[in-house]
Amino acid sequence: MTLKNSVILFVLLLTSCSVIQHTPQPKTEFRGVWVATVVNIDWPKNGSDSIEKQKSDFLKILEFYDGLHFNAIIVQLRAAGDAFYASEYAPWSRFLTSKEGVPPAHDFDYLQWMIGESHKRGIEFHAWLNPYRATFDLNTDILSPIHDFNLHPEWMIKYGKKYYYDPGLPEVRKRLVDIITELVSNYDIDAIHFDDYFYPYKIKGEKFDDSLTFISEVLPHQSLEDWRRSNIDSLVMNVHKTIKQHKPWVQFGISPFGVWKNNTTDPKGSDTSAGQTTYEDLYADPMTWMENGWIDYIIPQVYWSMHLPAASHLKIVDWWAKNSKGTHLYIGNGAYKVRNNGDTAWDSKRELPNQLKLARKTPAVGGNAFFSAKSLMDNNPDVVQILKKKIYKFPALPPSAPLAPKGNAEYVQLESWTETKENQVLNFRNAEEYRYAMVYRTGKNTQKSYPIKKMLVKAPVINGQHISLPKTALKGLKRIAITFIDKYGQKHKPIILNLKKHTSDT
Repeated sequence: MTLKNSVILFVLLLTSCSVIQHTPQPKTEFRGVWVATVVNIDWPKNGSDSIEKQKSDFLKILEFYDGLHFNAIIVQLRAAGDAFYASEYAPWSRFLTSKEGVPPAHDFDYLQWMIGESHKRGIEFHAWLNPYRATFDLNTDILSPIHDFNLHPEWMIKYGKKYYYDPGLPEVRKRLVDIITELVSNYDIDAIHFDDYFYPYKIKGEKFDDSLTFISEVLPHQSLEDWRRSNIDSLVMNVHKTIKQHKPWVQFGISPFGVWKNNTTDPKGSDTSAGQTTYEDLYADPMTWMENGWIDYIIPQVYWSMHLPAASHLKIVDWWAKNSKGTHLYIGNGAYKVRNNGDTAWDSKRELPNQLKLARKTPAVGGNAFFSAKSLMDNNPDVVQILKKKIYKFPALPPSAPLAPKGNAEYVQLESWTETKENQVLNFRNAEEYRYAMVYRTGKNTQKSYPIKKMLVKAPVINGQHISLPKTALKGLKRIAITFIDKYGQKHKPIILNLKKHTSDT
């Protein structure tokens, strides 16, 4: 080999390695994780654990994903007609307090505490509800007297080994809207989230017997299938309206089953052969929701490996990217399958990272969410290291709400400055509409934008008035720039503060 050829080969190798290793780090990207509470999948580990043990276990989840620079946590608060908070419409969950209907000791408000701990770390809190599953099994003796199964047996349909709310009943839809109203009104959540359980997944030999409701509620010339889809559409539309009427900055997101339709039944469907589909079997039509602007984001559950013949992750992501509109599109990833599935593709430490790289390379995709929280916490440290060093090396802001009004927030002004032993406490005027402050190192002149990898602190705005910055993060600095983020996720024009004079330079 000649010297010239050797040099060329060396350059090619360097270029090749840089392509493989270089993973662009976006400034804005949704990074979410589902925390499943049903049958204590992720948290709490046991309903009979003490409050302190449950708090400690939740903080471990937060700290783990905060360490990976995640910015959203999706916590299941309604698993089966129950609630993880004091509700007028549902009993306390046995998965939280060991016995359904029994409140936690000292009336501890788990939800308020979880939201606060999430926001302290700059993490959005998405309230995940399963709308139609009424029970997790047929053991109804354990249900609280105030569970809807006991209060409204006429709302229930037995299917397989569970009971479900009848989605065709207007009273059921009203109850669900009332639950959303209560939750949005009483808690400082960032989003309401539904998963893929609408009408239940079909069971061979079983019939979901809503025939009496169909006869009484159906419109002329409407098929059973279209009627069922219209029931889901009605719920989605009314939940959207309810959220925006009470707190327009709270987002509404849905995570449907990953395959809308196979192209064998509809040429508009994906090149897949899924055994069930969200449109034909679960009677959910995300296309309608997006077209009507009823959801802020959608996270299809694309829990298959990149090249699985029946349902290729690659092909399904491409399909959603081409068919989503009017909403943020994120991809749901099956982190629980890593080295835990019959599909051997998941044995590779690169399978999950490669899926995340695919999402980044697809312009229509704005981020990812992992199911579920415990999947990477105790196992597969090699995969976690790739995520930490290559994929999620730097923080990212979650995308702003697509339905947000533009430029309505007032300009923030520094009002006073106090010090504690460990912190600088900055008090502001007109900060009520803001949730976070992004703090950067800067010089005298304000920049239009600051690279997120240069961020020093992401601090919550406390009581709509002040932020508290650790002195250790500011040590040696003369000036800092602060960009405020409002409740919709929109960024405020940066302001510069002089640390020596305790004044604003802008």
